[in-house]
Amino acid sequence: MHPDQLASLALTLLTTVALLVVISVGLAVIFGMMRIINLAHGEFLMLGAFATLSGVRAGLSLWLAMPVAALVVGAFGLVVERLLIRRLYGRLADTMLATWGLSLILVQAVVLLYGPATNGIPTPLSSFELGRYSVSEYSLVLIGAGLLLPTLVWLVLTRTRYGVMARAATQLPEMAAAVGVNTSRMNMWSFAFGSALAGAGGALLAPLAGVVPSMGQAYIARAFMTVIVGGPQVITGTVAASGVLGGIEHAVSYLTTPFLGQGALLFAAVVLLRVLPRGLTGRRR
Repeated sequence: MHPDQLASLALTLLTTVALLVVISVGLAVIFGMMRIINLAHGEFLMLGAFATLSGVRAGLSLWLAMPVAALVVGAFGLVVERLLIRRLYGRLADTMLATWGLSLILVQAVVLLYGPATNGIPTPLSSFELGRYSVSEYSLVLIGAGLLLPTLVWLVLTRTRYGVMARAATQLPEMAAAVGVNTSRMNMWSFAFGSALAGAGGALLAPLAGVVPSMGQAYIARAFMTVIVGGPQVITGTVAASGVLGGIEHAVSYLTTPFLGQGALLFAAVVLLRVLPRGLTGRRR
């Protein structure tokens, strides 16, 4: 294989892995840490994309609209936690039903506001030559985000007072409450944090995919598979699962078709969970 082609394939592989990280890191906090099955996660991604679209249409630059979109979705997640989720902790079936209903409501609300047509945001930056191949510079932005977001989550959860209390509130709520931690408030902020990360993922997807109310359905299954295969370690597990599943999807897509690549990702996730029921990081715990 020619070195130019090898470098291009490696960059495409990193982009695929980064995409899985970006769409999954918010769910890793909400589902992996808080144990809330948020079936509206795809719609949170969609809200991030539409918030970015609205910001660009309002005159903001794309690079400013993206963090604003993350904050908007984080604020929306805070409201959802206060009005809906806070009454459903420990009730998995009820949480699934409530968030599924929320996802339907969000899709219809966005259809009423923006219409069912696909909207687009021009891909920023340009491309550069890698030997005989042309590579989009935005792929480097996506790879950078795939490194930055997990690092941010790790720093917040391990190096801040909030992170210590948030982990205590989800892992040992009774003991945390006994030493004065307001577990209800910590859960609220954790859900908002995970929602903001989902919004950031949707904002990063906006220039790559058509911004349409149903776009979340294309990503939610891969996000859940990545987090579940990752296992109990929220950050290392999600990154490791993204690398394994992304590598398999990329290899099969390159040799066959993208459709078979996604099928191979699902098959690999099933096999890994059969061999490692607690995920890739389950043994470490």
